[in-house]
Amino acid sequence: MARASQPRSDEVTLEVVELIGSVVARYHEEYEEAAAEHALTGAQAGVLNLLARHPLPMRKLAEKLKCEPSNVTGIVDRLESRGLVERRPDPNDRRVKLAAATDEGRRVASGLRDALRFAREPLAGLSDEERRTLRDLLRRMLDDTGDGHAAAG
Repeated sequence: MARASQPRSDEVTLEVVELIGSVVARYHEEYEEAAAEHALTGAQAGVLNLLARHPLPMRKLAEKLKCEPSNVTGIVDRLESRGLVERRPDPNDRRVKLAAATDEGRRVASGLRDALRFAREPLAGLSDEERRTLRDLLRRMLDDTGDGHAAAG
């Protein structure tokens, strides 16, 4: 879909923007609470959630989080000291270190995802088709802005 040259500012667009903002705020609030229950910061929980999906090189992790690699190193260090993350050589390039969730890290990440009730409960009220439509629309919004499929927590 071609992008309009001027952003739309009709009432529906403004309401959608406000609703997205409210969803994001509630997501972050619950994510911070869930992280605190595991004695993690929101940033640590976000990194753990990404690494529970698949191991990533530190540089790629920093790109996904849109932060400096030195910040990611500190977060991974703290997670590693708790046994939630480990560093291992990349099988495709032994010069590169991958950060990966341990079994315990994947268990904690699963608990974090399970704690996010606000999104899961309302989404359960939507049909499978409605959830797929919502997912596809959100993906399209992200693709149109060049953000790709952002991972957040």
